[in-house]
Amino acid sequence: MQQFFELVKRNVRLYLRDRGAVFFSLLSMLIVIGLMLFFLGDMNIEAITDILGKFPGRDAAADEENAKLLVLMWTSAGIVSINAVTVSFASLSAMIKDRTTGKINSIYSAPVSRFTISAAYICSAWVSSVIMCTAALVISEIYCVSQGAEAFSVTAHLQLLGMIAVNSFAYSSLMYFASFLAKTEGAWSGFGTVAGTLVGFLGGIYLPIGALAESIGNGLKCTPIIYGASMFRQIMTEDMLSRTFDGISADIIGEYSEAMGITLTVFDNNVSCAADIVILLVFGGLFLVFGALVTEHSRKTDR
Repeated sequence: MQQFFELVKRNVRLYLRDRGAVFFSLLSMLIVIGLMLFFLGDMNIEAITDILGKFPGRDAAADEENAKLLVLMWTSAGIVSINAVTVSFASLSAMIKDRTTGKINSIYSAPVSRFTISAAYICSAWVSSVIMCTAALVISEIYCVSQGAEAFSVTAHLQLLGMIAVNSFAYSSLMYFASFLAKTEGAWSGFGTVAGTLVGFLGGIYLPIGALAESIGNGLKCTPIIYGASMFRQIMTEDMLSRTFDGISADIIGEYSEAMGITLTVFDNNVSCAADIVILLVFGGLFLVFGALVTEHSRKTDR
């Protein structure tokens, strides 16, 4: 067990010491922030104010301010969600480097089982992801509060930390499996570029799911990324959603929530936070098994 923890510590340190890896793992977050600041933010705010403007007697200035905060919380939820993908990818770059430089052979020659070594890589990716996603959550919350939003309750904080752990597990397993498809550092880097670009679309972050064609929206619901984003949005936007749409019928709030991917409907049933978590756990478990099978196959072929 001590050997396992030493390997995890070593891999986490390699990731955190590599400033380039840390920066590029946060690149998707920076892209989302840029898009919201210069393009999509105003569009999403106008969509809310247009809805609220149809009801007489409302305070337009207060509605616009609440709309800005709601979009800010919605964006923050997406950032926390997609960070798990990009950070897990960057953390596992250490494993790719170990393979290409031959260091992995030295590690294999140590009195440590391959299962322990593989588990250490996955666990280090999970730890790195949890650290960075938690940091993103803290920074996002501080900024949102400074803009006028309310801080999350203790219960909400515990829920969000649990979601970060689950989300990070799912993508650490996925990236570990995907790492076996990349034979060189260049191939892994290319895969990361594609993954970092796609994750924003698959999570309905660059464009809300309601702005896409129904067929594309249904396609997104076949991936786990949209469920990870949805569960964070349900918790992080809950208070601002009630505050922004105060006095508005539940049907209109439900339509807006579905259009923005805050809640998802599958087979005419709303997907709860608990269901989102189960989907991610199943997804992570499946790729953990696939990764174990690939590891066992590679062990046999190396003989």
